[in-house]
Amino acid sequence: MELSVIITIIGVLVALTNIVVQVLKTSTYEKLPTNLLALIVAEVLTIGVGLAYCQINAIPLAWYMVAALVVAGFMVAYAAMFGFDKLKEIMNWSDRK
Repeated sequence: MELSVIITIIGVLVALTNIVVQVLKTSTYEKLPTNLLALIVAEVLTIGVGLAYCQINAIPLAWYMVAALVVAGFMVAYAAMFGFDKLKEIMNWSDRK
């Protein structure tokens, strides 16, 4: 999978995370901090989408794939909390070297 596809998928997951968090924020009545809620939603969405991708394409699941999905979930949560431009800037930093 190419980097441009991964960044696009992360962007879609960020948008979905923002929508779900906005809806859930009104139902939690400020009982849960918004950043924690965003992290939980991002992890659940990212891991769910990754597992679905593996299931659909008949890819055997390995431990490092789950670890990569957890890391990607943190990236989605970071982008949802602080903005996608900041995340894109960090990911493009490695291309400049």
